[in-house]
Amino acid sequence: MKTFYVVLGNTLIAAVINNFVWFAVTFWVFLQTRSVVATSIMAGIFTLTIAISGFFLGSIVDRYPKKTAMMLSSLASTVLYLLAALVYLSAPQGRLADPASAHLWTFIVLTLVGAMAGNLRGIAVSTLVTVMVPEERRDRANGVVGTATGVAFMAASVFSGLAVGFLGMPWMLAIAIVLSIAVIFHLSTLSIPDLPAYMRQQPGSAGSGVDLHGTVRAIQLVPGLLGLILFHTINNFLGGIFMSLMDAYGLLLVSVQAWGSLWGVLSLGFIVGGLIVARKGLGTNPLRTLLVANAAMWTICIVFPIQASIVLLAAGMFVWLCLIPVVEAAEQTVLQTVVTPERQGRVFGFAQSVEQSATPITAFLIGPIAQVFFIPFMTTGAGVQALGPWFGTGVDRGIGLLFIVAGWIGLVITLLAMRSNSYRVLSNRYQKQEQPAEGHVEASFAPG
Repeated sequence: MKTFYVVLGNTLIAAVINNFVWFAVTFWVFLQTRSVVATSIMAGIFTLTIAISGFFLGSIVDRYPKKTAMMLSSLASTVLYLLAALVYLSAPQGRLADPASAHLWTFIVLTLVGAMAGNLRGIAVSTLVTVMVPEERRDRANGVVGTATGVAFMAASVFSGLAVGFLGMPWMLAIAIVLSIAVIFHLSTLSIPDLPAYMRQQPGSAGSGVDLHGTVRAIQLVPGLLGLILFHTINNFLGGIFMSLMDAYGLLLVSVQAWGSLWGVLSLGFIVGGLIVARKGLGTNPLRTLLVANAAMWTICIVFPIQASIVLLAAGMFVWLCLIPVVEAAEQTVLQTVVTPERQGRVFGFAQSVEQSATPITAFLIGPIAQVFFIPFMTTGAGVQALGPWFGTGVDRGIGLLFIVAGWIGLVITLLAMRSNSYRVLSNRYQKQEQPAEGHVEASFAPG
């Protein structure tokens, strides 16, 4: 476990760097262009890259030692940040403020793909929990991972807002590059246990590579698992609305420095949620815990936009962030229990790709929808008279109305999922597999 925590610490710093870049570029682009279309397209590019790459990244984790996969992740991020810095410094004056500029979008793509490369580490760490942690403690270990995610989110939120507000993009990129190099050096000094070599599929062997057919077959062998992945896919379809427009909504209420600092405080919710899971676990039925948490999250999304209030937004987002580690830990615990270790990288990657595939669709569509319908509806349209007297008017109210509609749809879908057959059969499968395995995990899954 000591080695696991050291590896997790290294991953935490890498996550801080990648989130720092992601947040800073998003804040900076909105402030430069004042375009919600630009930020929604950015979100679409980021999530589309995640959706496409998950299959490939999962196969890397299954085929190669976990340390190799993690090293590749940090190297890719560093190189892409260096290229982004070159584009920024060489762009003609004014081009990076034009939302139609090729220089701007080249810069955006390089930085966001660099941040996305960190997902290879996320898949590797999820499989390391199986290798290094006894089965009866995995839900709590996943809670610790969630806490680390929260710390990374908090630190990146604070630093990115301050960096954009006070230092500017050149210094932000310089900091990210220097810290990435330090992470690579530290990782090179670590000895990380792994699955025995015979459990890793070798390059050129049958079923090596992406092996999408074999991965789908492994999922189909677990009744209800595909239903869980589809449920998260629908959730992400709706979640793309918040990913695309939340920064624009917040920056309409407060300054960029205040917004970044606020997210730093709110990110304590990640830590609180992760610590609760680490201490209490997820109960005997993680799937039920997952669905109850989802229902609470969508209810929050209905309530916080009722008024243009930074206090309502902050309170709602804090509870919402507390629940994210619960949902993530529940899904990871189920997958780590019902999927064989040698296939977990591909299954985690498959789940990431399928679940994230819906988000870019929403992200690409929702900016124009908000700009063309919801924002005019609450600024000059019928919504001013119908809702304005109690709901308020303006650009932020148009975005808020869109959030409320998405929240209601998500809540209905979650309540239906709790009554589905997929939920019942997967819960039964988890409980049957989890109980007999206790006391035999380390003998079965310990590295050779």
